[in-house]
Amino acid sequence: MKHLIIYAHPNPNSLNYALLQHVADILKSEHNEIRIRNLYKINFDPVLSCSDMEGQRSGKVADDVKAEQEFISWAEHITFIYPIWWTGLPALMKGYIDRVFSYGFAYCYEQGIQKGLLKGKKVIIINTHGKSREEYRQSGMDKALTLTSDHGIFTYSGLEIIQHFFFDKADRASTEDLKTWKEQINYVYSQSAQSTIQMA
Repeated sequence: MKHLIIYAHPNPNSLNYALLQHVADILKSEHNEIRIRNLYKINFDPVLSCSDMEGQRSGKVADDVKAEQEFISWAEHITFIYPIWWTGLPALMKGYIDRVFSYGFAYCYEQGIQKGLLKGKKVIIINTHGKSREEYRQSGMDKALTLTSDHGIFTYSGLEIIQHFFFDKADRASTEDLKTWKEQINYVYSQSAQSTIQMA
């Protein structure tokens, strides 16, 4: 299977980077084709410009955006790995969505009805955040994130979400926490692979 990982965290010693490496190892062990887009490493420009906006409606995009769209078109399965900062996506990941998930590529409108154009692709999202899961539940932030990212970005674009992980209290994660999270990730990727085989 063709797997694309889209990753955003500046620190190569971070928990997010450890999770990125773990996912890559899982996919390599199952002999998948893998492409990794480390947005900090490739210096992706997250700023949506006037020329970007003008070009989207006519199907014209900048070369760097076109390259990322080609990776997404190539992929059968996409994994997003990023931390939750200020109750949302890091600016670099948000800018990636703004520019790459453009009109005519990720979505369009037909007779006034919105249509996601990335159907047939499966997605796993891996997020870390500092607050506890209970704090997120009490504040309603868990539901807010589901609305703004799951429904507002991913399913809006036609992507099928297999799993959205929220690993809490990540700034003080123990070795046991990391082990548990990796086991959960292993299980989901294993189930996803089995499902793909059964459908083939």
